[in-house]
Amino acid sequence: MALNYIWAAFFLIAFAVAVFKTFMAGWVGLENDPEIFSRIMHTIFDRAKLGFELSLYLTGVLALWMGIMKIGEKSGMIDKLAALVRPFFKRIFPGIPEHHPAHGAMMMNFSANMLGLDNAATPLGLKAMKELQSLNPRKDTATDAQIMFLVLNTSGLTLIPVSILALRAAHHSQNPTDVFIPILLATFFSTLAGLMLTMYIQTGNFKKWLRWLFDPVTILYLGGALAVIGGLIAYLNGKTPEEINRFTNVLSNGLLFAVIALFIGMGLRAKINVYDAFIEGAKGGFDVAVTIIPYLVAMLTAIGAFTASGAMDFLLDGFRAFFGLFFSDLRFVDALPVAFLKPLTGGGARAAMIETWELYGVDSFVGHLTSVLQGSTETTFYVLAVYFGSVGIKKVRYAVWAGLFADLAGIITAIILSYKFFGHLP
Repeated sequence: MALNYIWAAFFLIAFAVAVFKTFMAGWVGLENDPEIFSRIMHTIFDRAKLGFELSLYLTGVLALWMGIMKIGEKSGMIDKLAALVRPFFKRIFPGIPEHHPAHGAMMMNFSANMLGLDNAATPLGLKAMKELQSLNPRKDTATDAQIMFLVLNTSGLTLIPVSILALRAAHHSQNPTDVFIPILLATFFSTLAGLMLTMYIQTGNFKKWLRWLFDPVTILYLGGALAVIGGLIAYLNGKTPEEINRFTNVLSNGLLFAVIALFIGMGLRAKINVYDAFIEGAKGGFDVAVTIIPYLVAMLTAIGAFTASGAMDFLLDGFRAFFGLFFSDLRFVDALPVAFLKPLTGGGARAAMIETWELYGVDSFVGHLTSVLQGSTETTFYVLAVYFGSVGIKKVRYAVWAGLFADLAGIITAIILSYKFFGHLP
């Protein structure tokens, strides 16, 4: 319901601003702008065309990664990944029996999210929520396990942001994958913040939370992840922008290709027909891309009208005046629409990201920052409404606040990292 009002507001506010600039600007000492309606309509048609073109480009990329995911599923690789994290899952989902189908369903959902497949993860998430609901004694109230699952979803958990990399390539970025490492770091800290807060609430008191935190299994998994992330940060500290860019390029593309090679290799080892499995999975890429088209066109045209009218400039000028009291470098303000829209609507945030690319360039500082913001968190309210609504849960308890806390951590981290990696860009 909130998305309905947001979408309508973009158009109605743009119309009101355009009317003011055309007929009433002179009353306050500004120059009337009789061409503004023409510019708005040109932008609306241009963004509608852009939305369709981007969806077509995404078709191939989604087909590729959904095909690879199908190979992983049929080869048993997904089950092996589930077994790998099962000891940690037992610590954060203590109410789920060890071999319950919910474990596999959640792992499939997390895998799709880690690959940044956006809409492809939703049906897997719905399946996982249904399995968790089978263990729920109070069908209208969210369980701790369901809230933990939702928070881990809303925190992003993106290791390979396929859609963002594909969109950057479609916009002719000179290095589409250079945002890979910042997104990885931002989504890690977002997930870590959401996990810590949710576990603190679920354990009930500080002593129990510390007992969970210093459990050997927790230390092994979280400590290992922190060691890898800390080592990466330490290695990059003091590097020049050129050195960071070169390292990111090698690591990101190397990891992407390594995932493809690993899944195919495991498929051959399992003696499955990897080609047929890939084709079977890739067919779903077309369905997902076609599903995205109307949503992408709807939000691109709405935000395009809002921007072309000058309403976005008014909004950002207000933010600049506020943040100017505390900071000297205010370039991050131009990316804030993505941060504000992401908890509400993934399509809206994606459209806002693309709009900044059109205005500032995909390889500008703002273009990089919006890419990292887009990959750092998920759509909290969308996930909450769809996942909980699918099983009839009305009492969500603390799920909203835990999810938004993870979003905030991801946004702040994304801004800091973007200055570290891309602060030298215009």
